[in-house]
Amino acid sequence: MERTGAFDFLGPRTLVGPELKPGDKAPAFTLISNKLQEVSSDSFAGKPMIISVVPSVDTSVCSVQTHRFDQEAAKLGDAINVVGVSVDLPFAQARWCGAEEVSNMQVLSDYRDVSFGDAYGTHIKDLRLESRAVFVVDADGVIRYAEYVPVAGQHPDYDAVLTAAKDLVR
Repeated sequence: MERTGAFDFLGPRTLVGPELKPGDKAPAFTLISNKLQEVSSDSFAGKPMIISVVPSVDTSVCSVQTHRFDQEAAKLGDAINVVGVSVDLPFAQARWCGAEEVSNMQVLSDYRDVSFGDAYGTHIKDLRLESRAVFVVDADGVIRYAEYVPVAGQHPDYDAVLTAAKDLVR
């Protein structure tokens, strides 16, 4: 399935995959950690999860978004999993997280085959990047909040994401 989305100055782009909505079952995924180990969605089962998707952690808005969710992960503690996803190479993610002191969330890579992007509808086909999006998934693996940010240079609605996440841990 393909659909059209925007990407700032580059104009409309083709997004691969479905547009997930609240109530949908969260697709299973396998991503790569900065230690080059596979991390599957099963490792997050049983706890709510925020999934923050960015084109690249090494760009301004993506950096702010990842920092924000890292700070929120520290406040939420063990009550929720917070995961960042991009197609940046694991080495670049590790370098960036170390330099930026991001350590409260797990930042994972979809570089191998963009299968996360295909399953979650965030794969920008002609750029081989992820589009900006945020998902909140409950402990049973059901999406409770989904936001596809229409323009890459815009931020997600942090307050709405956090409200949805906090509702799951009360």
